[in-house]
Amino acid sequence: MTGSLLFCICLAYFVVAYFLYGGFLSRLFSIDPKNPTPSETQFDGVDYVPTSKAVLFGHHFASIAGPGPIVGPIMAAYFGWLPALIWILVGCVFVGAFHDFAALVISIRNKGRSVSYVMEKMLGITGRQLFLSFCFLCLLLVVAIFTLLIAGLFAKFPEVATSSIIFILLAPLFALVTGKFSVSLFKASFIFVPLVFIGVYVGQYYPFNIQSAFNLEAQSVSSVWIGVLAVYIFVASVMPVQYLLQPRDYLNSWLLYAMLALGVISIIAYNPQIKMNSFEGFVSVTGSGKPTALVPALFIFIACGACSGFHALVASGTTSKQLKNEKDALPIGYGAMLIEGVVGIMALVAVMAMDKEVFTELGKNPPAAFATGISSFCEALNLDVGYAKTFISLAISAFMMTSLDTATRLGRFICQELFMPRQTSDEKYSLQKPVKVNIVRELFINKYIASFVIVALSMALALSGEAASLWPIFGASNQLMSAITLLIISLWLLSKNTHWLVAFIPMVFMMIMSLWGVLQVINQQWNANMTLVIVGVILVVMAALLVALGVSVIAHHIKQAKKA
Repeated sequence: MTGSLLFCICLAYFVVAYFLYGGFLSRLFSIDPKNPTPSETQFDGVDYVPTSKAVLFGHHFASIAGPGPIVGPIMAAYFGWLPALIWILVGCVFVGAFHDFAALVISIRNKGRSVSYVMEKMLGITGRQLFLSFCFLCLLLVVAIFTLLIAGLFAKFPEVATSSIIFILLAPLFALVTGKFSVSLFKASFIFVPLVFIGVYVGQYYPFNIQSAFNLEAQSVSSVWIGVLAVYIFVASVMPVQYLLQPRDYLNSWLLYAMLALGVISIIAYNPQIKMNSFEGFVSVTGSGKPTALVPALFIFIACGACSGFHALVASGTTSKQLKNEKDALPIGYGAMLIEGVVGIMALVAVMAMDKEVFTELGKNPPAAFATGISSFCEALNLDVGYAKTFISLAISAFMMTSLDTATRLGRFICQELFMPRQTSDEKYSLQKPVKVNIVRELFINKYIASFVIVALSMALALSGEAASLWPIFGASNQLMSAITLLIISLWLLSKNTHWLVAFIPMVFMMIMSLWGVLQVINQQWNANMTLVIVGVILVVMAALLVALGVSVIAHHIKQAKKA
């Protein structure tokens, strides 16, 4: 079997899954286009804004994608391509895409609140606060880590900085043209999408090298970029979504679409031979250079390509507040994740065709391995391999920026909700005009203060250098977040007396794998890095308390059902 045939089979599988399992989920959650959505009932012009499906899909897809579906599968490929392939195909359809779709639907059925509100209804205020605290800690890691990665990328490749600045400047102009001047989305896209690609071209010829421009010392460059990024993500967090977040994500999504199209066409045209072994064993030396067990590492490495807790925060944090029609929940919530699965398969094919010696070394830098693999296939299209490699690298970096500003806004939401009082179903809910609270709560519910808190703490973490050392715990915590979200979905479905096991079974699996992963990190770092140990222990305790609360509710519900 060749890489092209395998890739086409996987494409067909995802298409069938969308209509069959996606259709089942639409019926399970009673999707009705006549139902009003929070973007209309809670409209505030800042966070709650009705948005066209095309624009919102771009925002959602760009936000959840980032480098995740590329990095994870390539990291897992050290075990051979077959285990990674199986988990992407099974996990994406029945765990990850379901997880994203369910989180989105549950949020829109609860005035666009995050899944923490459902947690409060099911497990009380204690459950809500535990979950929000867990999410807040994870988002601090996300913002700090992505800030470090992007700052380092800008310092090393100034052309990427130039392109990114152009993308940011184009976004409000696009919003102005489509908003104030009422130019249709199609016409505006016809003008601005080519400008995005021109921005990539301009970046290569006019790199913004701040070291030479401002006569900075080499070791200061990354710190300066961290400061610049801090200002940007603060502004992105408080600005109305339709002026920066929506248009930037929408325009950036075209870069990913182009990269995706380039990958699909080049794979089919080149028809690469599979050189990688299908299975290397249950223990293999990975990119870290250390022997690693297949279980649970496979399910921790492959996050966004199969299941990611961060997606639930995006779905219930920003996407649900912009969904214009309930029928759009399936293509956006479920479909976007399936496309991530396609990107994950593409990443696997990119390295399957490499000799073992080449992959062993190149796989230590997954984005570089992906760009090298896909660009080599472009020979079949008579494209310049060097230019293709640069374009793919720039596209990946652009999506790290998208994930960064979305994560900051989500952190602001989480911080605000942490200080919100108990909620009742009849309250007028708004993060912009919340119910009356005491002065301390009111202070931290303020969007400017909440944004400052998430940015300041994340930047302090980034500048301390601790974010890099916390990376091992990040993957496990992200998967642990997905397990907790699946617990919430299970409880919600159980309360509706419907097929709750479709969420409960994957929840049990993800909970076991992610807790196993966190405990491994704690064990490995016990005498080496107490920061990792402390963070890991906090995450395990929070998860254990939430699981205990959830199990007690499930047991009580089953007991009452038997009596009835």
